[in-house]
Amino acid sequence: MLSSKNQDSPNNEIGPRLIEQCRIRHWGRVLSCLVAMAALTGAAESGHQISPEKSIHSPVLTTPPDANAQMEMREQQVKQQNFEAANVERKRQIAEDSANLLKLAVELKAEVDKTNKDVLSITVIRKADAIEKLARQVKDKMKLTVGAN
Repeated sequence: MLSSKNQDSPNNEIGPRLIEQCRIRHWGRVLSCLVAMAALTGAAESGHQISPEKSIHSPVLTTPPDANAQMEMREQQVKQQNFEAANVERKRQIAEDSANLLKLAVELKAEVDKTNKDVLSITVIRKADAIEKLARQVKDKMKLTVGAN
């Protein structure tokens, strides 16, 4: 609550003055924007008209590609589509091989847990070799996928 002493002070005049100044500035900005829009519209209407027959660009840029260029563009599109299809297949194979790697690693851990610490069976060594071989294949497939981009 404001005391009656504060209400009678000359500082209460600052608030309404400030609001009035903000209103004046606001309408000034609105008016200047309208003037600018009108000026731009007038300039655009009185500007040079480009005839549809005559282009502002070089004829080299606006002429359609010849048959050879069209054929090259189609070949590039087919190559890109083939690459994308092969990439999708590689990703599917990587996912499948990764799942197989996980399965083999779990099996290897179970077999290692069954043996004692001093003896490794031939099956454990073969399974480890299979895991290593599969891991290299997955790594090579990943390089193919990333390397072609």
